[in-house]
Parts: sequence; C-alpha cells; structure tokens
Amino acid sequence: MSAEAEILGANAVRLGLHAAGKREAIDQCGRLLLELGAVEEPYLPAMHEREVAVSTYLGEGVAIPHGTDEARQYVRRTALGFLQFPDGVDWDGEQVQLCITIAADGDAHMSLLVALATILQDPGQANELRTATDPATVLALLAPTNKEMSA
Repeated sequence: MSAEAEILGANAVRLGLHAAGKREAIDQCGRLLLELGAVEEPYLPAMHEREVAVSTYLGEGVAIPHGTDEARQYVRRTALGFLQFPDGVDWDGEQVQLCITIAADGDAHMSLLVALATILQDPGQANELRTATDPATVLALLAPTNKEMSA
C-alpha cells in the first residue's frame, strides 16, 4: 500500500452524510479518524477545543476539523478523512458541505492540503467533490493531490 493510500483511502471517504450542526459534524469526523485507527479516543474532544480556539472553516463550503497541537500525542498515524454533507451543515453562519478531517503526526499532510485547496479553487472540481456519489470519484478527483505528495 502506498503512502498516499494510507493517508486517504476509499475507507476514509464518507458520502451523503447528515449532521444537525457543527458539533455533530465534528463528532462524525472524530469517529471516522478513530475507526481508521489514526487516533486514540482523547483526540476527539481536542477537535472541539481546536474549533473553539480557531474556526476550521476554510471557505467555499469546506472545513478541516482537527485536534489541537497538544493532542498530537494521541495521533497513531497521519490520515485524512473526507466527509460530504450534501445538504450542508451550519458552521457559525456558513454552510459546510465538505469536511476534510486531519490526524497528523508530522507535516506529511500539508502537501495534500495545499493541493486540495488548489482543486477546491476550481469551481467545477469543487462541485464534483460536493456532489460525488461514490468514493472512487472522490479519489480520482484527488489523484493529482496524491501524486504531488509522492513527488
């Protein structure tokens, strides 16, 4: 398995989700990271602490929920999760359709996030991610991102 697949694989893509609000969406992000074996349980409340300290909303309907710097001790491995909320989630007055959740034990995820930001700036590609109906579509759209990581 390549490093890219370990950081974002099909098992980390969740589509068609619903959340009553930001808190529930962050909970879903944390549970996904836990399920992937990327974090230990204490990482989850640290994701809410991060959100209180600094909003993880990026703009264009995207948030990147992650834990505090202090919570890195609970990260077992670097991983990303992709959670799609087609109906949107209220994020302090903004609507979030995509949560890219992060567990990072170093800087390996940074090039992936930079490339993701580039993809999301393309309205067509961003819309495809927001409306994708299968993980393969998401991974295909993010394939250039994964190639940049291994470069």
